Amino acid sequence: MATHAYYVPPVNLMGRGCLQEAGKMIQDMDIRKALVVSDRQLISSGVAEQVLSILRKSGLDYVVYDEVQPNPTCQNVHEGLQVYQEHDCDAIISIGGGSPQDAAKAIGIVATNGGHIRDYEGLHQSHRKSVPLVAINTTAGTSSEVTINYVITDEERKVKMVMVDRNSLVSLSVNDPELMLSKPASLTAATGMDALTHAVEAMVTPGGFTVTSATAAAAVELIFEYLPRAVRDGSDLEAREHMTYACFLGGMAFNNAGLGYVHAMAHQLGGVYDLPHGVCNAMLLPYVEEMNAKHVPGKFRHIAKAIGMNVKDKSDEECSMYVIDAIRQLSREVGIPEKLSELGVTDPDLELLADNAMKDACAPGNPYQPSREEVMELFRKII
Repeated sequence: MATHAYYVPPVNLMGRGCLQEAGKMIQDMDIRKALVVSDRQLISSGVAEQVLSILRKSGLDYVVYDEVQPNPTCQNVHEGLQVYQEHDCDAIISIGGGSPQDAAKAIGIVATNGGHIRDYEGLHQSHRKSVPLVAINTTAGTSSEVTINYVITDEERKVKMVMVDRNSLVSLSVNDPELMLSKPASLTAATGMDALTHAVEAMVTPGGFTVTSATAAAAVELIFEYLPRAVRDGSDLEAREHMTYACFLGGMAFNNAGLGYVHAMAHQLGGVYDLPHGVCNAMLLPYVEEMNAKHVPGKFRHIAKAIGMNVKDKSDEECSMYVIDAIRQLSREVGIPEKLSELGVTDPDLELLADNAMKDACAPGNPYQPSREEVMELFRKII
């Protein structure tokens, strides 16, 4: 039988109010001075201040870098690194969703390994473990706070670089749903559909195994039950809390199983047109899985069961159709756009998108390897 590596941060705090416990744990980490990585919206909205006040109460000295873009760039990484070095920091604390989390992980890798962030594109390119990282999450979706993956946009090439690196794993992740109560419905929907994409791709990829399939299925079940509630009422703390669990479970699944062509294609839309990652995933998910279902229909039976289908006496094809229809229905329910034109993209460069998608680090994890023309056709379906 095959052996499997399973990566997970050593400590993961989750549940309402766990931010207070995080303050005590950070205090015990013997950090001299931390670089806090966030973005301006989180600073101006006061969300980051909830964390910063905890750090001050813990007596921690810190400096803030808050220029991270929604799709973090090479410039963000090296600006943050400069602040880290100029202030003689010895740890990084990220506050935010996937963007600050990814930027923080990238800064940590370059801080200990040197060079340019481009040097670390691909699989396990670093040689030294990152500086100590504490990831305080404020959205339920990307799972960057608990994975060995991060994505940085190369502005010069207009490509999202995917890094899969065990050395980027954080020391402590924090998922407190109380930090997510202020998030608007559109962001809640996008990040929630990102989490669903993680779980579905982890269940379809050949890299999945018993443990990842179990956590992914649990994530699917929670997302279908609680994402519509969280979108309808952002103050629904129960829904927010269950979405943090779904995010964690889906993250653990794809972190150790891999992803596929939904992410490979979504990365290109984000890199070229600076579009929201979760929205791109949601738009592509039913079309890519419709393609995959023609080749591995049996992979969809477990997903259908997690959504709520009684799969007894149902064919694999019936199960896959049920899953794809359910994904489309959920996307509509939470307000995901159906076409790129709704996001301002009316004439995409299909050849560039397809070429880069086929080079993406997530592409090999797909259960079926499409041709260039097939990838272009998938993009055409969402124009």
